[in-house]
Amino acid sequence: MLNVQGLHLWRGDRHVLKGLSFAATPGQCVLLTGRNGAGKTTLLRTIAGLLDPEEGQVSWRGAPIRGQRAEFHAELAYLGHEPALKGDLSAQENLEFSVGIRRRVARAEIDAALARTGATTFADRPARTLSAGQRRRIALAGVLLAHASLWLLDEPSTNLDADGQELVAELIREQISHEGIVVAAVHHPLTLAAGSVTALELGAS
Repeated sequence: MLNVQGLHLWRGDRHVLKGLSFAATPGQCVLLTGRNGAGKTTLLRTIAGLLDPEEGQVSWRGAPIRGQRAEFHAELAYLGHEPALKGDLSAQENLEFSVGIRRRVARAEIDAALARTGATTFADRPARTLSAGQRRRIALAGVLLAHASLWLLDEPSTNLDADGQELVAELIREQISHEGIVVAAVHHPLTLAAGSVTALELGAS
């Protein structure tokens, strides 16, 4: 369903992605590894359609995403390195706003997602008063509420404690068990079934 073909992308005078290709099918997780600056975030942003490569293309369901941006984004959940939360809104209000752009969402559904990510106890507090780990849990609830076939996750366990890191692994396992696809940039190891995971190291010689 996801096909990345021959991506070349420069950031200034630096050739970050050099002819990168891979494919991911339903029920598969691709873990992006590599040193800082190897291009993991750049690759995720390119797959999401936020950056255009100089060469190559990203295809979804057999067609380039450039010609079907709206349809592709409707099936995509993107979690950046910094959660996109409005500081003066509570967790519940943030999710009502962000998910509401995509579809109608009930308060009970939001509460269930916050409970799943361990965010219930601080769900009514302004996001600006929360720790980085608490904001990450809210952002993960937003990923769940997107009901997306494809997850793009940039360091999803950043700022999370050991329980939070295991939560991320559980959520990924659930997504791929439901025939979803996950592409995740990681520094922390995730406990996933070997047959469902492909490791892709960026910046390797």
